[in-house]
Amino acid sequence: MRLNRIRALIAGSILIIAGIIPVRTASAEWYVAGQFGANLADQLSDIRGTGGLSGFRAPDFDLQNSIVLGGKVGMFPGNGWFGVELDVFHSTPHIKNLDDVPGFHMRMTNVGVNLLARYPGVTFQPYAGIGVGAAIARISDSATTRASSDVASAVNLLLGIRAFVTPYVAVFTEYKYSQTTLEFNQAFGSNSGFNGDYDAHIVVTGLSYHF
Repeated sequence: MRLNRIRALIAGSILIIAGIIPVRTASAEWYVAGQFGANLADQLSDIRGTGGLSGFRAPDFDLQNSIVLGGKVGMFPGNGWFGVELDVFHSTPHIKNLDDVPGFHMRMTNVGVNLLARYPGVTFQPYAGIGVGAAIARISDSATTRASSDVASAVNLLLGIRAFVTPYVAVFTEYKYSQTTLEFNQAFGSNSGFNGDYDAHIVVTGLSYHF
């Protein structure tokens, strides 16, 4: 049920963006890009028990910094100011030890649809964006937890600058902020788990090809 709601949210966002931006394929500027950088996630905060542990609270979980890898596909109709992109990136913000309790591994993939605004300069193009998407997370088996996964809706913000080194190739640097609430309902058994608020600050650089 939750996954269906997220799919509906992404589909609805695409339809809204398509209505805002009239797509003229013949005159649109398309691009593909690869990106890498660092996920500076701080904590999984406001930890609350779920299922059989409902009502229990726990201290915030500290997260490890991690490498980010990902890619983008986007377009600007009419080579103009406004565009839309599909942004996918993956990181591993593992949960650190909590006092004497061992930590555990966590993998995170964010799939987002972003609405962009840019200054369409010839060489330099600063830009900003906002979007929604799905945060796909999984924690692994450990001494204290069982493997559990979640797909949650996420809100994404981004700010960056692109510099063209040829008429078709550009390098870019980008800051992203991603916020979601993750829920691992089987982390402590078939009907016991926890949820918490995830906020990530992400810095990436990359290379894009425009056509």
